[in-house]
Amino acid sequence: MPEGSSAKSVGRDILVDGYNVIKRAPSFQATRVQSLAAAREQLLVLLRNRYRHTPHQVIVIFDGDTDREQVYHVQRIRVVYSRRGETADAVIARLSVEARQAGREVEIYSDDTEVQRTVTLQGGTAQSTGQLERQVHAAPRDIERRARHRMAMRRKYGLDAPSIEKDEEPAHVQGKKKKKRR
Repeated sequence: MPEGSSAKSVGRDILVDGYNVIKRAPSFQATRVQSLAAAREQLLVLLRNRYRHTPHQVIVIFDGDTDREQVYHVQRIRVVYSRRGETADAVIARLSVEARQAGREVEIYSDDTEVQRTVTLQGGTAQSTGQLERQVHAAPRDIERRARHRMAMRRKYGLDAPSIEKDEEPAHVQGKKKKKRR
């Protein structure tokens, strides 16, 4: 690469404050009551389904209780458990600094204002757990795009009935109904 040019990374690092999302998002409440492990698995499945066809690196951080930080890869999701004595918030801050130093964009999902402030001070974007929940439960973008295309084609070819003003006569009918054969 020539000097003076910089490579812009396509994807970004998406950091998720795992227990914060599980505790605050309504869709995890029933699962959390059954088992915290089941709620963690539900979060990972939703994130995997949402980001599987994107260039983004998704990292979910949980508070851990072992002497060493544990890192797992579950399909395309990186799962980090902090070590004993270190909070998930501290791990998020460290990972955010590392990503920004490497030139990657950072996005955090947490309702913890201190974590959000730390990431935004480093140039990252902070989102709430509610925003993450809406994203993981939203229809895929291609479905939305196809629906908009269908509506545009229906308007273009006159398949949608236009709204008729009270004083207007209806426009000419576009065809005859066929009788059903018995």
